[in-house]
Amino acid sequence: MTIIVPGPRPTLLLYDWDNTLVDAWAGITAALNAVFAHFDKPLWTAEDTRDRVRVSLRESFPVMFGDRWEEARDLFYGTLTDKHLDHVTPMPGAREALLAGAAFPQGVVSNKAGDFLRREVMHLGWDAHFTAVVGAGDARADKPDPAPIFMALERMGHKPSRSVWYLGDTALDMQAARAAGVTAVLVGNALHDGGVERAAPDIHVHSAYQLSDWFIALTGGSSD
Repeated sequence: MTIIVPGPRPTLLLYDWDNTLVDAWAGITAALNAVFAHFDKPLWTAEDTRDRVRVSLRESFPVMFGDRWEEARDLFYGTLTDKHLDHVTPMPGAREALLAGAAFPQGVVSNKAGDFLRREVMHLGWDAHFTAVVGAGDARADKPDPAPIFMALERMGHKPSRSVWYLGDTALDMQAARAAGVTAVLVGNALHDGGVERAAPDIHVHSAYQLSDWFIALTGGSSD
């Protein structure tokens, strides 16, 4: 079977983390609910978290908790420190996509706090896949600002270009990619974020399994 891969051929791959490569929503939800309970706010389900969490904590918590946002932040991270590794599992097809994409330099750019992000990468044994791992707080601003993408590319010795693919699951990820001047690749149907039309990606891939097939095709392998 011939597989046609749309868009410019990649020379470098950057991935979002949560809901793109891993499912960590249970741990994030538990930490958020510890904060919500402390502040007498309604609790969230994991589905609520997936639907509502977009920007980084340093942008969202001041809006949610006002002048007590730092107190909320410390409680959130204290809870997350104890439990987050218990809830991190690969998204379907993510392992296969990373292995198939190993012919290209790969990195991660996430709005998860950098220290937690790197612990999760190490926990899964995926650190060998990535030349750069950039999380919230590492750059001067977080996504949708392009600063963390620029930081990852600088660490990888690469300039922004359309041959860089930034792969994510939300409209915010696509916005960050466009702001950085790289190719915006939506993984999945973004049903939790208004769908494909709202995300407006340059390239849309239905799943990490399909992404794996694309990478194999691009490198001359076989998907059979």
